[in-house]
Amino acid sequence: MKIYFRFQMISLQYYLLFAFTWTVSLIPYWIIYRISDLLFLVTYYLAGYRKKTVFRNLRNSFPEKSHSEIEHIARAFYRHFCDFLVESLKCIRISVKQLDKRMKFLNPEVFDVLARENKNFALISAHYNNWEWLLNIPLKMDHELLVIYRPLKNGPVDRLIHYIRKRRNPLMIPMDGIYRQGLKHKAEKRLFSVWFLADQRPPRTSRFWIRFLNQETPFFEGVEKLSVKLGLAIVFMDVQKVRRGHYEVSLKKLFDNAAISREHEITLSVVREMEEEIKRKPEFWLWSHKRFKHTRPEDINLITA
Repeated sequence: MKIYFRFQMISLQYYLLFAFTWTVSLIPYWIIYRISDLLFLVTYYLAGYRKKTVFRNLRNSFPEKSHSEIEHIARAFYRHFCDFLVESLKCIRISVKQLDKRMKFLNPEVFDVLARENKNFALISAHYNNWEWLLNIPLKMDHELLVIYRPLKNGPVDRLIHYIRKRRNPLMIPMDGIYRQGLKHKAEKRLFSVWFLADQRPPRTSRFWIRFLNQETPFFEGVEKLSVKLGLAIVFMDVQKVRRGHYEVSLKKLFDNAAISREHEITLSVVREMEEEIKRKPEFWLWSHKRFKHTRPEDINLITA
């Protein structure tokens, strides 16, 4: 009885959240951004959302910068973060036409070349700028997009995000099933791509530690391990904010075939691409994430290039 009641409550919360998000998504963009301006004042000056984490991350990542420079980046981050939050609400009903206007791919021919060469690939990006508006990726390629999905603890929010991310028909796959799905696609001779958000925080027991943004940082090795096993090409996706509500995506092929790479070469290359992206315009990375909370265990060596 308790399980049934809890299920009903989660369903009710989901439908209320869905209705709220759908209603907000009807608001014109110019009003949405006025809401973002107000949200910035509340988040930065009143609530101070994760302010200690943001400033600590920025100071540790850029020790050469003055206090005023760190404050400038922090304020810019919170402004963008609030834009990202209100923009994400638009995902529930944003059209393909609007997506193509606001998230412009500068060189989608990279996907076309890989299709002509009959190559499957790993698509790599970070929690940088607006990753939720990348819903139109499946429409830019002949490959079937496999999205690694990690369920959230909040049931209603998890269900809503799952609904939104499936709007353009990617295949949502749990992490423990992605290799089997890749093998299945290869056996059936179906072109596929696997999308990784490669800056996720792994557990402290991760064996791959590298100096990233001036700090000893663990990384998942899944990108490299999976790509080597499946013989994937590696493509990095750089997303830059052109102006408010408008982004440009650049694609860069890093490897033709991961299977013939050296150990750690792929992970190191991906980490360096993300680092350079963040350093160019640091305000667009997710500094509120507790990315550097772990300390490297003494029995694990730091990986160097």
